[in-house]
Amino acid sequence: MFNIKSFAQQCVRVWHLLKKPSKDEFTTIAKVSAIGLGLIGVIGFIISLFMKLINVGS
Repeated sequence: MFNIKSFAQQCVRVWHLLKKPSKDEFTTIAKVSAIGLGLIGVIGFIISLFMKLINVGS
């Protein structure tokens, strides 16, 4: 069964562990996220081109 009191205590414990990232941490996270997003986009684009080439050939 779901225990709301236990869940609230866990949320408070996590909240106390949180900290604001430094400028360097934030820029690193932003760069890695942008690279990952770009990589996923490129992979999707390549798959899209490949599928179009398959459909044109048949």
